[in-house]
Amino acid sequence: MTADVRLSILATIAQDGGNVAARLAAQHGVSRQSASAWLARLRQEGVITSSGVGRGVRYHLATLAQVRQGYARAGLHEDRVWRDLMTPKLGDLSVNVRDIWHYAVTEMVNNAIDHSGSERVTVELLRDALNTTVYVADEGEGIFLKIQRALKMYDPREAILELAKGKLTTDPANHTGEGIFFSSKVMDAFDIRSGKLHFMHDEWGADVLMERPADAPGTLVLMRLGNDSGRTLSEVFDQFAAPEEYTFAKTIVPVRLAQHEGEKLVSRSQAKRLTLRFERFQTVVLDFAGVEEIGQAFADEVFRVFQQAHPATALLPIHMTAAVDNMFRRAMRGANA
Repeated sequence: MTADVRLSILATIAQDGGNVAARLAAQHGVSRQSASAWLARLRQEGVITSSGVGRGVRYHLATLAQVRQGYARAGLHEDRVWRDLMTPKLGDLSVNVRDIWHYAVTEMVNNAIDHSGSERVTVELLRDALNTTVYVADEGEGIFLKIQRALKMYDPREAILELAKGKLTTDPANHTGEGIFFSSKVMDAFDIRSGKLHFMHDEWGADVLMERPADAPGTLVLMRLGNDSGRTLSEVFDQFAAPEEYTFAKTIVPVRLAQHEGEKLVSRSQAKRLTLRFERFQTVVLDFAGVEEIGQAFADEVFRVFQQAHPATALLPIHMTAAVDNMFRRAMRGANA
């Protein structure tokens, strides 16, 4: 079994644990018996497990490492969590992957220490043959409600839009507001769950807002990264820096996060919420994926009124439908009149 075949088997199981032997046989042009032999070997090694029998058998990636620890928040230091809990389970990974985990774990634990107000912070690591997943949880007010209260927002969903922009903090004297933004970008998957809201940056680079059925207290951050990821911290930071600078100068804003369920983006007030804090960046990429159309007043407020008031901030719209592009062009004609 080559390394590529081994990786293919693990990825196939991670996608769907059912009918694995037949799927592998079709993918690799081998007999089902050969595919079953591969699976038996990985099961013997302890890399995968199975449940059920016969054609109903399902395969699962085995948990190779797991550790969970609760800490009293008062007096806690994020470097202690990293050194004592994380390092023993991640020490054999490549330097670039360990660097990413060091950055993200310490940033998220520090957020819980400094912002949550919780009595306890819980950190958990799970590792299988493909990925490592880390959870950081607290029992505090909840990140979205805290931002809503601090920024006097009408709806906690507006807090998610602000988090997606970056440079958001409720304690500017001690924090830059970059930790969540960059942690979400360096991970394959990054979730924040708090109250009835779930904000997810997925492995395809999309920012997604979902409603949760339960109003859970506190904040749960979930991060997942491939154990053999080729990503580096520097290349991610460079994507959002100005040329030949080392500052956080560029952001990508998923415009659909400004569009609450059942709404269309038509008003100037919606546009003002969208462009809030844009002037802190040199470049704002407006990603209109998932937005079918926008109104004239919304487009005018974003592309003419804001742009004229803040000429040092470049607005770059992408993924526009024909209807959105039409309103964009109309606003630009007004700006150039």
